[in-house]
Amino acid sequence: MATIDPLMTPLGQMLLEEITPVVMLISTPSVEEASLKNGLSFLQTLTPFCSFDNIDVPVRTASDQPYRLHKFKLRLFYASDVKRPDLKVAKEQLKQVITEAGEKEFPDSSSDLPEINLELSSSSEYQNTPSWFRFLNKELVRVASFSDHEAFDHPVICLLAVSSKDEQPINRFVEFFNTDKLPSLFNDGAMDPKISKHYLLVHDNQDGPADRASRILTEMRSTFGTNDCSLLCINSSVDAPFKHQDNPWASYITDSSSTPSQGLGCFLNMGDIDEIKVLMQDLSSKHIIPSMEQKIRILNQQVSATRKGFKNQIKNLWWRKGKEDGADSLSGPAYNFNSIESQIRVLGDYAFMLRDYELALSNYRLISTDYKIDKAWKRYAGVQEMMGLTYFILDQSRKEAEYCMENAFNTYLKLGSLGQLNATRCGLWWIGMLKARDQYKEAATVYFRICGEDILHSAVMLEQASYCYLLSKPSMLRKYGFHVVLSGEQYKKCDQIKHAIRTYRSALSVFRGTTWSYINDHVHFHIGQWYASLGMYDVAVKHMTEILSCSHQSKTTQELFLGDFLQIVEKTGRTYEVTKLQLPVINISTLRVIYEDFRTFGSPSAANTRESLWRSLEEEMLPSFSAAKTNWLELQSKLILKKHSQNVCVAGESVKVTIEFKNPLQISIPISSVTLVCKYSASTDQVISNEIESSMEKDNKVDHFRNMSSDNSSFMVSEVDFLLGGGETTMIELSVTPKEEGTLEIIGVRWKLSGTIVGFYNFELGQPKKNIKGRKTKDLPNEKFKFMVIKSIPKLQGSVHPLPGKAYAGDLRQLVLELRNPSEFPVKNLKMKISHPRFLIIGKQETVMSEFPACLRKKTDSVQSDLHANPNITSNTVFLFPEGTSVQGETPFLWPLWFRAAVPGDISLCMSIYYEMGDVSSIIKYRTLRLHYNVQVLPSLDVSFQICPFRSSLEEFLVRLDVVNKTSSESFQVCQLSSVGHQWEISLVQAPDSIFPSQSLMASQAISCFFTLKKSRRLPTFGDNMSTLPVRSNARLVPQSIEDIVYDINSAPLVNFHHYERLQQEVSYKGDLNTVDFVLISCPFKSSDDPGFSNPSSVMSHHACHFSTASTGPISWLVDGPQTMHHDFSASFCEISMKMHIHNSSGATAFVRIDTLDSAGNGGHMNSVNVVQSATTDNQAGWHDITPVNELKVTSNALETQPGKALSLESASSYIWSGSSSTHLHIEAMSSAEIPLQICVFSPGTYDLSNYVLNWKLPSNGQGDRDEKKQHSGQCQGYKYYLTVLQST
Repeated sequence: MATIDPLMTPLGQMLLEEITPVVMLISTPSVEEASLKNGLSFLQTLTPFCSFDNIDVPVRTASDQPYRLHKFKLRLFYASDVKRPDLKVAKEQLKQVITEAGEKEFPDSSSDLPEINLELSSSSEYQNTPSWFRFLNKELVRVASFSDHEAFDHPVICLLAVSSKDEQPINRFVEFFNTDKLPSLFNDGAMDPKISKHYLLVHDNQDGPADRASRILTEMRSTFGTNDCSLLCINSSVDAPFKHQDNPWASYITDSSSTPSQGLGCFLNMGDIDEIKVLMQDLSSKHIIPSMEQKIRILNQQVSATRKGFKNQIKNLWWRKGKEDGADSLSGPAYNFNSIESQIRVLGDYAFMLRDYELALSNYRLISTDYKIDKAWKRYAGVQEMMGLTYFILDQSRKEAEYCMENAFNTYLKLGSLGQLNATRCGLWWIGMLKARDQYKEAATVYFRICGEDILHSAVMLEQASYCYLLSKPSMLRKYGFHVVLSGEQYKKCDQIKHAIRTYRSALSVFRGTTWSYINDHVHFHIGQWYASLGMYDVAVKHMTEILSCSHQSKTTQELFLGDFLQIVEKTGRTYEVTKLQLPVINISTLRVIYEDFRTFGSPSAANTRESLWRSLEEEMLPSFSAAKTNWLELQSKLILKKHSQNVCVAGESVKVTIEFKNPLQISIPISSVTLVCKYSASTDQVISNEIESSMEKDNKVDHFRNMSSDNSSFMVSEVDFLLGGGETTMIELSVTPKEEGTLEIIGVRWKLSGTIVGFYNFELGQPKKNIKGRKTKDLPNEKFKFMVIKSIPKLQGSVHPLPGKAYAGDLRQLVLELRNPSEFPVKNLKMKISHPRFLIIGKQETVMSEFPACLRKKTDSVQSDLHANPNITSNTVFLFPEGTSVQGETPFLWPLWFRAAVPGDISLCMSIYYEMGDVSSIIKYRTLRLHYNVQVLPSLDVSFQICPFRSSLEEFLVRLDVVNKTSSESFQVCQLSSVGHQWEISLVQAPDSIFPSQSLMASQAISCFFTLKKSRRLPTFGDNMSTLPVRSNARLVPQSIEDIVYDINSAPLVNFHHYERLQQEVSYKGDLNTVDFVLISCPFKSSDDPGFSNPSSVMSHHACHFSTASTGPISWLVDGPQTMHHDFSASFCEISMKMHIHNSSGATAFVRIDTLDSAGNGGHMNSVNVVQSATTDNQAGWHDITPVNELKVTSNALETQPGKALSLESASSYIWSGSSSTHLHIEAMSSAEIPLQICVFSPGTYDLSNYVLNWKLPSNGQGDRDEKKQHSGQCQGYKYYLTVLQST
């Protein structure tokens, strides 16, 4: 990093301007009068020419080596201004400077917030800090001028100006320097009254030629000396005012009440200006600089003779030794201008002003110890201050420079009010040193130390400290924002409102976009209040609207914010209009536009259903214009003319907009007059021009909305009023109904808050923009809000009643679809499709007037006809209404529907009705009516079945029914159980009274009952197909005393719902022909008290499908033989013959093998036989005998390796199979076979003849993975069969 010359830093430049030789000016009134013709005082006339940037003057001070000055500056002061500063006057002067800066820097009400450029903040201080800071800091330095302890403010020369018009000019010069007229610092001995003088004769050329002035100048030179006298002629522009292109006085005049800058120096031509320049340059180079050089050399010789050297130092210390024990005084001892201490200080200051910093530093060091010993603290602090500045300029020791500045600052502070102004100046110079070294954090700390007790002074210093944090590396934005807010608070305390607003606006640039909600609210709230106090209500409202949605604040604070906001709006005297008013909060993500083109909706819930669901439902109904399958968007685009690219709506039909309003506050807010803001154009050819206009109007936010009228005769809008409670969210539906053909555009929404302020929200601006990578998107209006309005066309209205909102599972009801067409044009070619035929099916028109539930009961004279009902007539395809069906006028069109609550849960039912309108419109040829209903299905009866075969019959089974009432308060009556399948009959094992003593199933009650299921022995009637004829049997579960009511499950709609239940409950694979379905009919025992059940059902059906009767696989068998026999074993053993009946219930030929195993008995008594377990144990169901654990017999591992051998620990057998030990046979599909069996019994007893194994195998059908799921072979253990043989007598 390159080193920077300290003199080139802001502090260095300030020192070159502020620590420079002072010229005391004394002028006569005539001189001032001549100068005032130019709008300037005489001092102001000379001031711009006291700074020399290209001077080249050789300087030689104490050393013999000269150096040259290239830049030099003089400070001019009237003699009356050379005096000690008054603290009160200085404060008033500074307050005036700050107030004027506030007026000048006050931001325009329409200006944006100031932006913070972090890149610039690290490169330049002046680019980020207010410009008036530098001017104010200079004023703070200047108010500490002419102190008696410093010499650089002592005048080095006195410039005496007398006009040529004055009488006796020579006498006037003598009178000027009368000691009575000199400043008090000269009379008090603080300054040397014997200063150099330069006599200036001023001639006004407007008073005539300069002859008299020349004579006076000659006399002056003879009296005061040739070199000390000069002549200055001014106002040479006599005829016309002279216009200066670059006015040299403009930047030096700060008083706004003076002559405008264009008229300054109007009678001074370029010759006059050149003459002034020469005068001041000669005064500097020929008088002031040589005079200072001579003074330095003289003083240096005196100091060297009296203070330098070892002897002089010892003498000085000895002389001052007793002063250390003196009393500590703030003012310290008085030093005359001719004292050695004052002379050393003058020497140091003169050397500093002539830039001999080494000489200055040596003298400051010399005098510093003297002042400290003398306890002259103010003079000591002043010397330390100059030592710090000298160290800084020499760039020798930063540590020493900072030490001296801190020492001086602390010493000034100890002096209290006597050193307050000097402490501020010292602090500012110290801050300049730190800033020059990029130590901004340390500089901010010094600002805090010089704040003082004065509030206004503290506000300015806090603001400057905040910018130090901004300029630090890296930037400390949070501290910047925090301290700039603190300074704003201080400004407000001293009524500097404009400064307070400016600082708070600067803080907003930091807090904007952050999550610091509380400080954001604080800043916006106070800015709004302060703007309102200035009468700038528009800007005040703008800031107050930023804090309305302060959900994080307490209720009290929210009431305060809203109350102040409404008061400010009330003061405007009008209904205020705000774009994007934050109260209430509009959730733009919930915005939905609902309109009806070819799609119409029968209810709001239908409009809120996903479009994809409707597409899939209507896909088969919508006409196709090509052989290729197209989606509904492509179909619709072919119906609408290509030039119409926007949405289509129908005149007289409303376009609805739903959007969510949220109250973020804890207090209630009244919202009124909520309407849509729309724009209508009569011609659809204006689409392109309207898009361009809308994109241009986006910038004119409020005006754009204000011009949109809601009372347009071409459309009608709805208006909503509501009260939003604390934290409440509500969905509001707004609508606009066009009356004529044309183009309608929805712009946004407007509302009134508390009846005093109108809020607008532009939907277009609120929508998130989608950026497509690699493409430039045009800023055109969103087509979502633009509609082409066509003429009125027919619209079908429909409803389904009485559809319940709540129902119990199994609930069966008869409904009616009612359609109306209020238009004069008929609709035809009606089609309908339902989303869930398991819950809702379409009935026959002739049953629309039938009585329910009587239509479900079995009639004795129609049993046979019902048997031919085919459940496959209902499918999930489009239902076509009868040809010629037309809906027109007020007469409703009715069609029956059937509803069944199939399963518990929240069910969403959708149905779409398609209809055509002929040639009414060239754009829309057909429409669809979408109906949607939600039904809550509650659990009712939980039904489960178990089937177990009887051992005494091949085609007879025991069925166990388990029913559980899942409700908490309802009772049901179980009426009937019907079996559905191939030739099955069902009957109840026990009487209904024993199952349901109370004739009902109470809440949470569970019951089990048993039925017998067997193949029907009834022969089919003529024309019936045995393979497809379903035989249904009904078992009544109510006592005989109740009316004999049987429900016909073969009639519609039960047969139709059963069809869909079979589809829903379909097993994973097909092929099992031995299945049976069950239908359980029940009804509520008493009416429900729940208001949701408006019309309680009288019939409930529960369907259980695909129960297999083949519990051990496709092969079933039965051993047929005697149970008890008598035999005389004394004569011979007993030989018994039996038969085994085998049935193949599969659809393929089965290969069967029966292996008999000899028994290892225990004295002829019943023994357990250990055999290999069946491979098809998973297929066995029902009840089985389980051998007790104590009857199990232990076998060795060797014996276990011989499957098929039933061996015990005893060698004798009680009986043996005397027939074939292994029998093989093939059994055709769905057929039976019979094989003989024979045993020989050797002793009386009871024998278990289950020691045989049946093996079966089915051929594979070659269907791959699907076929693998079926079992093609198995091995089954024999059933328990007990035979008792007794000894005959």
